[in-house]
Amino acid sequence: MSTPTVTAVRGDITAQHVDAVVNAANRRMRGGGGVDGAIHRAGGPAVLADCIVRFPRGLATGDAGWTTAGDLPARWVIHTVGPNFRAGERDRTLLTSCYRRALEVADDLGARTVAFPLISSGIYGWPADDAIDAAVETLTATMCDVEEARIVAFDDGLLERLEQRLRRPPY
Repeated sequence: MSTPTVTAVRGDITAQHVDAVVNAANRRMRGGGGVDGAIHRAGGPAVLADCIVRFPRGLATGDAGWTTAGDLPARWVIHTVGPNFRAGERDRTLLTSCYRRALEVADDLGARTVAFPLISSGIYGWPADDAIDAAVETLTATMCDVEEARIVAFDDGLLERLEQRLRRPPY
């Protein structure tokens, strides 16, 4: 075990050729907007069907679990529920738990490459700079068998901020 190499790339998380992609899911685990909706659309009905079977009561904030990736180029989707900052869920340990739990699930699956979105920073409104810090700090400090933890930025501005943070130790 060691800590994964953390990289940042610009792109579409649904097009990442990795062992597992991480979905920023909602508690119901039935699809939604943003990253969640994109993963469900690209993965096809198999992702939702597996969510219904594996998570009949949903998933708690900060926790993670996996399903098939359906039609995605990845093998698995690791679903994690981030805190909704806009709704008053501001406990940062819930956000860092998402990254840590996703890596634990990846280890259980034998996944060596994992693509992450910036959890809770979209519709859930977590401030981007703190979301970046939480992601980088947690991913670079968590002992696991994952070799690469790739943070996928949806635009050039976010990619630049991620790259700047990755160049600035300590993590």
